[in-house]
Amino acid sequence: MRLTVFGATGGTGLHVLRQALAAGHTVTAVVRDPARLPADLRGLAEVVRADVMDPAAIEPAVKGRDAVITAMGSREGNRPTTVCADSVRSIMAAMEAAGTRRLLMVSASGLATDAGDGPLTRYVVKPLIVQKLLKHAFADMTEAERRVRAGGLDWTIVRPPQLIDKPAKGTYRRATDLNVRGGLRITRADLATALLDLLAEDASVGHVVSVAD
Repeated sequence: MRLTVFGATGGTGLHVLRQALAAGHTVTAVVRDPARLPADLRGLAEVVRADVMDPAAIEPAVKGRDAVITAMGSREGNRPTTVCADSVRSIMAAMEAAGTRRLLMVSASGLATDAGDGPLTRYVVKPLIVQKLLKHAFADMTEAERRVRAGGLDWTIVRPPQLIDKPAKGTYRRATDLNVRGGLRITRADLATALLDLLAEDASVGHVVSVAD
């Protein structure tokens, strides 16, 4: 499969890049600074230096691809940001111009409460703690999700809980249009595996898929 990855120098993006290359996919990594990619990956992936906020600049990187994965995120802590929303708007515009249809976007399970959460998580932990601490980041992701849903692409929004930098467990749980019960965390490596698993699953198109260890 021919893939393009945005946010390829981030914690999740690097795992997606490594796993996709190991699985034999042809991968394009769109980055602002190629030096941030490990040397071994620069030699295996097609590296495109471009401003993700410029649809015309990234259109060649998504043209002719089977799927696009965006793991974009802000490095601004919990200050006001529009990185996710602005980048996905640009990516979608580039994909539409290029005729590329399949889009997977990494979001976060913390921004939503639903019947998949246990009572403590649904009524206390998320609304009174997590969503207040991360209100700016979650506002950005919420707007990004809205734009993806409103677009005409074949999208899947993937919502992980807390991301941890530990070796992959090799397994994960998932739920469609519902949070994973007791899903408090997931390794970035397992999230990358889930993203790649979802690429070819037509049943996930137009849905939110929550994943957790």
